[in-house]
Amino acid sequence: MSFIRPEAQKLLNKYKAVAILGAIFGAGGYWAFFSFGLLAWLGYIVMGVSGVLLFSFLQRAWFSRGDGGRGFVEIDEGQISYFAPDSGGVIAVRELCELAYDGRPNPPVWTLSQAGLPDLVIPVNAKGAAELFDAFAALPGLSADRLLGAQRGATDHARVIWRKDALLRIDTPRPRLHS
Repeated sequence: MSFIRPEAQKLLNKYKAVAILGAIFGAGGYWAFFSFGLLAWLGYIVMGVSGVLLFSFLQRAWFSRGDGGRGFVEIDEGQISYFAPDSGGVIAVRELCELAYDGRPNPPVWTLSQAGLPDLVIPVNAKGAAELFDAFAALPGLSADRLLGAQRGATDHARVIWRKDALLRIDTPRPRLHS
């Protein structure tokens, strides 16, 4: 019998690694500021490494929308696989042409496009969808901030957040031939 509500338990599990790294950061800070000699230097090193990891794990926690949605996602050797009772498919990350986020459906979905194949639509709360963060962050020119910002943005339309063609930048308008 648990004395913690299921919603609180999910939140604690989501931020467990962040809490552990926060404690390690605090221990490093204690060593750095209240010790001397080699232990103080070790404290600064522990603070630096755990601070970088803390930021990385916090981004992953923000990206994750939990499990419990339809289907499951697997990422193996640069290939994203999504399997659900009514849909699914496989797409290679290096062959990805476009990545879009649509906040209109419940739950919101990621739409992955590859030339010559139908789009792969993955709900954000599918089992294993949190692993998509690493696959998406590896796309050239796509920052983690832009990826997280897409989930916080407007929910009235689908937003293309990355395209393979470097000449067609998403943030800037297309150049005009004639003024």
